[in-house]
Parts: sequence; structure tokens; C-alpha cells
Amino acid sequence: MASHLSTFGKILLRRRKLDLSSVETQFARCLSTLDLIALGVGSTLGAGVYVLAGEVAREKAGPAIVLCFLIAALSSMLAGLCYAEFGARVPKTGSAYLYSYVTVGEIWAFITGWNLILSYVIGTASVARAWSSTFDNLVEQKISGFFKASMAMTVPGKVLAEYPDLFALILVLLLTGLLAFGVSESALVNKIFTGINLVVLGFVIISGFVKGDTNNWHLTENNYREFINSTNGSRELKLKEQYGTGGFAPFGLSGVLSGAATCFYAFVGFDCIATTSEEAKNPMRSIPIGIVASLLICFFAYFGVSAALTMMMPYYQLNTQSPLPEAFSFVGWGPARYIVAVGSLCALSTSLLGSMFPMPRVIYAMAEDGLLFRFLSKMSARTKTPVLATIVSGIIAALMAFLFDLAALVDLMSIGTLLAYSLVAICVLILRYQPGTLNSPSQLEKLMEESEKMPVSGGESGDEYDMEMDQRPLKETFSFKLLFCPSGKIPTVLSGNIVYATTAVISILMTVLCVILANCLPELLAGYSGVVVPCVILVVLCAVCVIIIWRQPESKEALTFKVPLLPWLPLFSVFVNIYLMMQLDLGTWCRFTVWMALATKAATSHSHANTSSPWRTMPQFTRVPPTVTWKQAAALDADWHRPGGALQNFHTHVWPCGYRQMLQCRRLGTLPWV
Repeated sequence: MASHLSTFGKILLRRRKLDLSSVETQFARCLSTLDLIALGVGSTLGAGVYVLAGEVAREKAGPAIVLCFLIAALSSMLAGLCYAEFGARVPKTGSAYLYSYVTVGEIWAFITGWNLILSYVIGTASVARAWSSTFDNLVEQKISGFFKASMAMTVPGKVLAEYPDLFALILVLLLTGLLAFGVSESALVNKIFTGINLVVLGFVIISGFVKGDTNNWHLTENNYREFINSTNGSRELKLKEQYGTGGFAPFGLSGVLSGAATCFYAFVGFDCIATTSEEAKNPMRSIPIGIVASLLICFFAYFGVSAALTMMMPYYQLNTQSPLPEAFSFVGWGPARYIVAVGSLCALSTSLLGSMFPMPRVIYAMAEDGLLFRFLSKMSARTKTPVLATIVSGIIAALMAFLFDLAALVDLMSIGTLLAYSLVAICVLILRYQPGTLNSPSQLEKLMEESEKMPVSGGESGDEYDMEMDQRPLKETFSFKLLFCPSGKIPTVLSGNIVYATTAVISILMTVLCVILANCLPELLAGYSGVVVPCVILVVLCAVCVIIIWRQPESKEALTFKVPLLPWLPLFSVFVNIYLMMQLDLGTWCRFTVWMALATKAATSHSHANTSSPWRTMPQFTRVPPTVTWKQAAALDADWHRPGGALQNFHTHVWPCGYRQMLQCRRLGTLPWV
């Protein structure tokens, strides 16, 4: 029984092996760097820029909303840098799912992919309904009025929407057809709508600085009282609670931090770029550039719009539902609301496309690995797209947009995204301290060249082989000294395992710390010892873990992009993501627990039943015994080149890594037994 459990546990934690020696793919490599930037900007810079700025400025930060977006952008950039390194390291489709698979194992990969699919489906359905609602507002609620009168749905529990949203259904199905038709056509449509959106936002920013008044950034309590007296609104007792204390940051530091936590979600969406690894012309270069550039563009857009908005109109008079049209009316430019409406619809269109684009690619990657139904990995020979995954996911999202009230499920999307961000940061941290976990094609080429120069015949070859075996470092044994004083400057299996274990420990410590901060922050600021002491202990333990990781030897693998300041930046990104997850309410966590239980059940079922993936059937490496000489190994290499030879057939039918991997095995003194 124990052996069965041990074997099953190893199956759940097995990691995917990647073949990076070839750039061949079933997808069409047609996306340029500009296409990826447009995809990231379109997905990230959604309708939130037209609504979120007014809500945060009015209720949380005032004019200091520009600082909220700055803090949120810096936090998002940390996650973006981690995605950028993986884009340079693993040019394969699958995004955070694949990154988790090659680093922390199958169970975490399945959970990540499971949550990503949920996030994309909910995101697609909710954006489609928002598009329908925005268009309905332009025609004075005639569409919703008709459906409420003729097709109202009244079900206890508010599970279903008030009426079936036929407009949202048609919109999702149309974009599903566009995505199935081809990635080039989808990228072209996305660039057009993204361009229109940026032009409209540019108009808003310029208008704000032309018609704005910098005095709106220096309001006082007298301004609040004048507004209250003119509207006969709030009582004097609630003056500070509703309007703050005046100045640039009327709600203080707590308001800025609270607003930054809300603004963080405005930068969600750039991760869709990571799913284009097999469709980008030069993924190792264009994916890092696309992620960083799209986040910078989005930051400048959010910063400019929020600055213009708070200068055009006093923040306490902003309309939280439609701040920009209200602001233009305030400065006497009422007709500009139609320009804003066009930009809002274009932003929603690109956001919808950005939610739908990565969804079938994650499904395809999981299906190809056998973690979802195999038929979902079917590719169209003509369009080079995962056509069945696109159609199935599009239909599910369309039905959800058509029938369901998604308000209670939107926060689930946030958990899934933040979990993916955290795992990617952890994976970057772990891989940078592993002994050659993944090899870039350039390194394999160098290895092949070096191996070709080695003599493969005669007695001297055997002597050289024995010499290489003698020069290998002996197997290390663990000691506490190695935690802070590792034995060398090159990563070993032991140093890699130390980083694995320490990362797991610090993740648990940060989770406990974030739970305390999220629920006991007032007590912590008040200095209650029952809260301060545990926090201090947790911070000290986290610092010790960081130092242990920092002291371990780092891989020197050459990549086109690397996250700087390891291990500090990835760990800080994990901390921010966990803290934001802890801000969500109990109901969201209950729904997430149910969804995770389903994920765990599905993962264990698939792992137990499915072992047919090509990389799973690879033979295990075996250390060449002393009886096998280098001359015999050379004979095996010679048989490789013989037409119809055993190793050539082995390469064709079983061994996915090919000749380069065999050369590496020869160099390391390992050969697969056949």
C-alpha cells in the first residue's frame, strides 16, 4: 500500500520534459512583436480605464489615484518580468500551465491550467455582457427593456441573469469564428480596435490637460462644504469619511494603498502574450518585449487618463459609473461622450478578444499532455489553430454570457489569475538555481560541436572517458553549512533541492503573514503585541529563507531575458499576489475551494489513468556501467548514422529529443537502454 501511494505521489509531482532542440510547431508562426504588443495592450487596457479611474478617485484616493496606478504598475511589472523570462526560456504554448509543469510538477500544472480556463471563461462571459450593456446604454436601454418584457428569467438564488443576453451570445460566437479562422486575421482585427482605443484615450488625455484645472489637486474642506451646501447632501458629521481631509491625497496613505490594490487588476491581461510562444516569429525576443512594452503603454494610458479626469472635475463630484462623459459635460464638452463611447466599445472588443485568445491554447496544451480530452488538441491543417478547443471553449463562454449572472463569479477570476502569477514567479526562482533543468538551443548546439570533436575510437578514448568519470564531483550529502555556504559556484542537485524546499517554506510563511495583514492590519498598526510578535517572527523567518536562497549558486544559462535582483523580485511578486488574494471575501474562497476540490479529483483521475503522453513513455536514463567502454558507446553512435539502424529508428519513433540529446548523454556518460 505504501509503495502504491509513493508511486502515485511521484506521478502527481512528475515534471514535463521539453524538447528545445527544434523550433518546429503545428501552429503558424506569423505574429510579429507589434502584434504581441497590440494583443497585450488590447487585453489589458479594457473598459476599466473608462470606469475604474472614476471609482478609485471618488471613493479611495482622490487625485492621488495617479500614485495608485504607479504602485499597481510596479507590482504588475514584477509578474510581467517573470512571464518575460519564461517566454525567453520556454518557447512553447501553454503559458503558466506549462511553466508549472516543467518546474513544480503535474498536479500544480493541472491546478494552474484548471484555474486559468475558469478565469478565461468567466472573463469572456463577463466582458461580453459588459459590451452588451454598454451598447444598450447608447440606445437608451431599448434592448434590455425588450428582453425583460418578453423573456424575463426569474429563478431563486439569482443564479440566472434577469434576461437572456442574446447580444452577448452572438458577439462571443462571432469572435469564436474569427479565432478559429486564423490567428493572422484575429491579430489584424485586434490591432485596429486597439489603435482606435489608444486614439480615443489620447484625445481624453489631451482634452483633460487643456480643459483641466490644477486647483482640483489642492482642494480643501471649504470646497467640500460649499459643495455640500449647494447640493444639500451629506451631513457635516460624515465630511471626512466621504470626502477626506483635502489636498492631493485626501484619504491618506491607507487610501492610496487600498486604491493601488484595486488598480492592480487593471493590469491583468498581459499574460495572454505568453500563450503565443508557438505563433510568434521570434518568441524568445518578442515575448519579453511584448510583455514589458504593453505594461508600460497601459501604465502611461491609465496615468494620463486618471490625471486628466481629476483635473477636469473635482474628484468628489465624479460619477463612478461613467466618469468620463460626466467630466466632459462638466467642462462644457458634452458631445465628446460619443467619442468616449466608441473608445469604450473598442476597448471592450479588444478585452474580449484578449480573454478568448489564450483560452483554447491552454486547453490545447493540456489536452496534448493528456490532462484533458485528447480530441481538444486537434489542429486545423488549413488555419493552424486549435479549432476544436476554440469552438468548445467559445460555446461554453457564450452560454454563460447568455444565461448566467456572473457578478458572484468574477472574483474567482481574480484568484485564478493571481495564483498563476504566483506560480510563475516561484517557477522562475526555482529554475534559476537548478543544474541545467532546461537547455537553450544555443547551448545544445555548442554541446553538439564539442561532442563531435571528441575522439570516439581506440584505447585513448576509453581513457578519456574514464578520466571524465573521475572528474565528476562526488555525490553531495546535506549539511546545515550548505544552507549558507554552498560548496561551489555551479548549481548541483543538492543546491537545487535546497531552493525547492526553502521556496516551499517561504511560500507558507508568506501566506500566514498575508492572512494576518489582511485581517488584523488595524491591530498591527495600533501595536498590539498579540499581532506584532507573530508578524515579526514571520518576517524574520522569511528573511532567513531569502538569505538561504540568495546564497545558493545560480545557473549561468544564457537567456535573451532574465529577471533582475533574484531572489528578491520574484518573492516580492509572490507576496503581493498572495496579499491581494487574501483581500477577497469568504464567499469567494468557499467557491474557490469547491472548484479546487473538483480540480484535485480530476487531476488524480487523469494522472492515474493516463500515461500515454510521448514524454511519459521515454525510457529512463541509466548510468553506463563500468563494463561498457567508450569504444562500445562510439559503436552505438556509428549505428545512429547507418540507414535503418536501431538508434535511428529509436530516434524516429520514441526519442523526442533526437541526436543532440544523445550527444549530451554521451558527454555525461549516460545512455538510454534500448
